[in-house]
Amino acid sequence: MDAVIAWIDAIARETMLFAGVGFLIGGLDDLAVDGAFLVRALHRWWRRTSEATLADFPVAGCSGRIAVLVPAWDEAAVIGAMLRATLARFDHPDWRLYVGAYPNDRATIAAIVAVATEDDRVRLTLTPHPGPTTKADCLNALWRAVMADGAAEGRPFTAMVLHDAEDVVHPGELRVYDHLLRRADTVQVPVLPLADRESRWVSGHYIDEFAEAHGRQLPVRGALGAELPLAGVGCAISADMLARIAERRGGLPFDDTSLTEDYELGLTVRALGGRGMFVRVLEDAGGPPVAVRAYFPARLDAAVRQKARWMTGIALAGWDRIGWQAGGGLHDHWMRMRDRRAILAIPVLAVAYCALVAWGASGMLHAVRGSVAPVVDPALQLVLAINLCLLVWRTAMRWALVRRAYGRDEAWRSIPRMLVGNLVALLAARRAVVRYAATLRGRPLRWDKTAHHFPDIAGLPDR
Repeated sequence: MDAVIAWIDAIARETMLFAGVGFLIGGLDDLAVDGAFLVRALHRWWRRTSEATLADFPVAGCSGRIAVLVPAWDEAAVIGAMLRATLARFDHPDWRLYVGAYPNDRATIAAIVAVATEDDRVRLTLTPHPGPTTKADCLNALWRAVMADGAAEGRPFTAMVLHDAEDVVHPGELRVYDHLLRRADTVQVPVLPLADRESRWVSGHYIDEFAEAHGRQLPVRGALGAELPLAGVGCAISADMLARIAERRGGLPFDDTSLTEDYELGLTVRALGGRGMFVRVLEDAGGPPVAVRAYFPARLDAAVRQKARWMTGIALAGWDRIGWQAGGGLHDHWMRMRDRRAILAIPVLAVAYCALVAWGASGMLHAVRGSVAPVVDPALQLVLAINLCLLVWRTAMRWALVRRAYGRDEAWRSIPRMLVGNLVALLAARRAVVRYAATLRGRPLRWDKTAHHFPDIAGLPDR
């Protein structure tokens, strides 16, 4: 029995040390981003810099022609409502909606055709291959259709905007793109997941993560001048830049062998010397931001599939595909490391949970035997104390960012939702590794999508 207790003590000690050091490295990394975020906020406060509003982007000043691209596979349940809402909301004077579907997806095609017959701004484009392929393959079909129409009509499109079939677009979104693409090659606006009352925890954890990603991380990347990945929705790319990317890639701008073509597209723009912008524009002073809103997966299995796709495309396949050759310097390497650290942080998190179990078992066994539990090494105590402080800080930052975007109730929910996020990440990492291994064995890439539902848009920002 004593030998078993000694063995468990050793496991508890070593796993706690491994997890403690891993959390310390990640916590200091996050703290550095927080520091940059706070310095940026203080600088803006000192200079009395106010946030832009839609009044700064008047309709009368719009001069571009914009194509909105919506790839769709198995989206019959939402695509009709999304298209009608989009047609009713956008206030830009010159735009067209291109929707991609697959020839073997008759239900989605029928839903698109029903809207296209009502409004000639909607164009249905079929992919050359039956689905599902990859989202990038569908986007390439849409890009070809846009380029062909622009050439045939003698009025080329100046920009292309990416959206998904479940998105609620903001009315002033295209105006922002039109004005800002005159001095940038890509523009990304925030993504704000909608709060799902039927899934406060699984769907709700996306609220917390996007509040941090688009409320803190992307603004810091922009302030540092680092490469800015695109979110795949709520983003615009100039037609000239897409043409340059297509020329570089042999004729098509979107890499159909990528699971995260949006992320890589932003990095490619930077590699070509282009400029990306992440912007937060308010409807009016003190009002909500111009942002994309959508429901995110409400079930655990769906969230795991989505997160696994992101992990596979960015942290695993992306490591192979684009490597570490960031062209902008140390800040670009730092941000690329942060993009990929999720898959490295999972073993640390798993070991931490094992350490908790081992320490609990050790304490119980020592209590039963009447022996004294081993004392934690002073150096490890220091590491654990620092990690506790970092966890409290991290929780407070998340609370503040969620409160800014969603209010006090969601901010308090964000604290226990950290455990939900950890569970989703652990399960997604397993799926990502298995899926990535399958691609190494030659398994073709497929659009591993999740089921969506479109919200009742009453009450959402509509000015």
